[in-house]
Amino acid sequence: MEEMSIKARILKALSVGNEAQFAQIIEGIHPADLAEVLESFNAEARSQFFEKIDPELAADILVEFDEEERGELVATYSTEEIAQELVGNMDSDDAADMLSELPDELTREVLSQLEDVEQAKNIAQLLTHDEDTAGALMATELVVVNERLTAVRCVAAMRSQAVKIDRVHAVYVVNDDDILVGTLSLKMLLTAKRTVPISELYRPIEHTVLSTTPAEEVANVMQKYNLFVIPVVNAIGELLGRITLDDIVDFIREEAERDYQLASGLYDEVESDDSVYQVTRARIPWLIIGLFGGIIVALIIGKNEEDIQLVPALAFFMPLIAAMAGNVGVQSSAIVVQALASDRKANKMIQKLIKELAVGLFNGLILSLVMYASGLLLGYDELITLTVSTSLLTVIVFASLFGTFIPLMLDKLKIDAALATGPFITTANDVIGLIIYFQIGRLIIGY
Repeated sequence: MEEMSIKARILKALSVGNEAQFAQIIEGIHPADLAEVLESFNAEARSQFFEKIDPELAADILVEFDEEERGELVATYSTEEIAQELVGNMDSDDAADMLSELPDELTREVLSQLEDVEQAKNIAQLLTHDEDTAGALMATELVVVNERLTAVRCVAAMRSQAVKIDRVHAVYVVNDDDILVGTLSLKMLLTAKRTVPISELYRPIEHTVLSTTPAEEVANVMQKYNLFVIPVVNAIGELLGRITLDDIVDFIREEAERDYQLASGLYDEVESDDSVYQVTRARIPWLIIGLFGGIIVALIIGKNEEDIQLVPALAFFMPLIAAMAGNVGVQSSAIVVQALASDRKANKMIQKLIKELAVGLFNGLILSLVMYASGLLLGYDELITLTVSTSLLTVIVFASLFGTFIPLMLDKLKIDAALATGPFITTANDVIGLIIYFQIGRLIIGY
């Protein structure tokens, strides 16, 4: 069924108040697909839709919404409704994400309205973790068994815990001190004798992350070892929660969006429907840097005005030098930023740096030769052509060096390296590229 036809049918059912038809239309549709359809609804239609569905489905759909749209919908609920109908039907990590978007006072009021005190404590604990850490991403819904249980008692314990959990991703084994020691295979459990102790069946734990581990590092571990779920522990190994692949995918998508905005010269995260003031505030810092960069370029050209008057042809190639410097610098920095995101080993970073410099040299030689041949074919003076070609080679090699060094330096200073791929690299290379161009012109032409 196409999205537009689903939308039209839902709106028609809502308008005529046909609840049976409405229930039939949305039956079997994934919450993510319903959220996508609801994005095009107006506020009144959305409100009608949520009034007609059960709380569990409403909670599942809200999880799929963007922060701003979710906030608008949550604002239509009372604190008691948020607690009982929404938070009460969400996994702890999703509930914590939603509550983190609310004012602190409202969050406390919602948690106080929860009937499940243990759930309220778990969510409150999740809210204390720093953003973009394993603790902030994890959920506390777990199936946990003690290593001293027998197989038959283990099944009983798992059954009682599974009642409160929508999805069982893994069965974790702990000792008497709640220290995580391993995971239990359902196949081993189901084929074992009833009296066999779990200590003889579980597999020792291989991969864990601390609650303070950066989310980026968690993503790297899960990607490297092809993990669908990974347990989160504290410093002494006590089991705190688990992170599933869908949580990491959400983080990676948000991080990619954030890096793209930084690389595009946006100081803050912005949405398409943000106000003019918010969008302007996000863009203006880098535009100011670009403006000052342009002023510096104008000063450099002014300082070399006599050179341009003596050799006017030099002016023809200034845009080419500046553009190539910026393009090469952005390419190199993008490669390094990608490498930093996936692999932070120092020896590999050095290898990537050397490789990028070699690529810059190779590309510079090819482009400078093409430029030299093109200049001569177009009838430019041989010294002018040699100046442009030599400058092009030098600028490309420098831009490769600059584009690889700056992200590494920013990463060392604990600053997001994605900043390097934006207007900063372009502006800096424009300025330095023209300085190199005029200096080489003096050396070769001798004006």
